[in-house]
Amino acid sequence: MKLCALFSGGKDSTIALYRGMMEHEVSVLLSMVSERDDSFMYHTPNIHLTEYSAKAMDIPLVTRKTSGTPPQENIDLGKALGEIKEDCGIDGVCVGAVRSNYQYNIVSEVCESLNLEVYAPCWHTDHAGLVKEIIDEGFNVIVVAVAAEGLGRDWLGRRLDSEALEELMELNRILGVDVGGEGGEYETLVLDGPIFNRRLEITSSEKKWDKVRGELLINEVKLIDK
Repeated sequence: MKLCALFSGGKDSTIALYRGMMEHEVSVLLSMVSERDDSFMYHTPNIHLTEYSAKAMDIPLVTRKTSGTPPQENIDLGKALGEIKEDCGIDGVCVGAVRSNYQYNIVSEVCESLNLEVYAPCWHTDHAGLVKEIIDEGFNVIVVAVAAEGLGRDWLGRRLDSEALEELMELNRILGVDVGGEGGEYETLVLDGPIFNRRLEITSSEKKWDKVRGELLINEVKLIDK
């Protein structure tokens, strides 16, 4: 099956892409750039870096702006996928949804209207197991936003490794923090991995902190040969 992968640069869309590349042909990536940072549908932290991630993986990227507000953001997605289907001849859409019925249902509805298949390899996967898989497969993932008790400023820029996973599981036990950040507790950026031909290196960044939430704003990156 020839796929377009919805891609944000974060861990879930990247591991879905990874699985998709093993099972199908991923011919193009699509990044939806929301005008709002509180979109229920789209990942927003450092979304501008998908350009570099796509280059690092040597996969063509399409970016489209969206209002970030339903139902217009859903219409925007349908329009973008319709154009990609016409231009690239895709058969389906790869999505990194894990437990969000809202996101999965929207993508499914849009795909149905365009006669496209939905490929959701992470759907209803145990999120702790998914994070472990990302770590074990050698992806370099960092935390770029936090918004939950127990996740302080020191988490910004931290690598998501086995030690971090253990801490997240303990925070889940004590405070109910979702291990995979499904409720927006944290957001990530993938800098490197087995599907990357080059890696991203952050050259300029700053931490923005507001009481109980924060974001690592990445201003500049460069691609490094491996």
